[in-house]
Amino acid sequence: MIHLNVHAIEVEKMNGEKYSLDTYKGSVLLIVNTASKCGLTPQFEGLEELHQEYKDKGLVVLGFPCNQFLHQDPGTNDEILSFCQVNYGVTFKMHDKVSVKGRNQHPLYKYLVHNAKERKGKSVKWNFEKFLIGKDGEIIKRFAPTVNPSELKPDIESALQ
Repeated sequence: MIHLNVHAIEVEKMNGEKYSLDTYKGSVLLIVNTASKCGLTPQFEGLEELHQEYKDKGLVVLGFPCNQFLHQDPGTNDEILSFCQVNYGVTFKMHDKVSVKGRNQHPLYKYLVHNAKERKGKSVKWNFEKFLIGKDGEIIKRFAPTVNPSELKPDIESALQ
């Protein structure tokens, strides 16, 4: 299936409920593959700060746990969600665990990897790679895993205007 933009893609919440990202038409999205046992896990704090600072201005942060990098998110959805909430106060939307690369790559990540200008067609490098999506569902920018969430503020503010 060919997706025209991310709004055409269906994802699954941690409770198993499926929905289409067209729910967020008109919002700016920050899509991140997350992990609970990674050196970059403290980025949850920065992602939550972005969520709190910009949610009323139209930013939606979407977390997608992934266990493909050194098995750094082996837990169940309930365990992952509990970890994120207890340790980092996460209130942004977390989703069902996905594959971000390989044979079982989720359609969302297939779209993101093949349509981002940065590293176009190249696999997700590691946990906490970030994709900023405009109000129109188009990819604005792809950020490396090591980019601190606070460094995204200028791009987020530009996208929200």
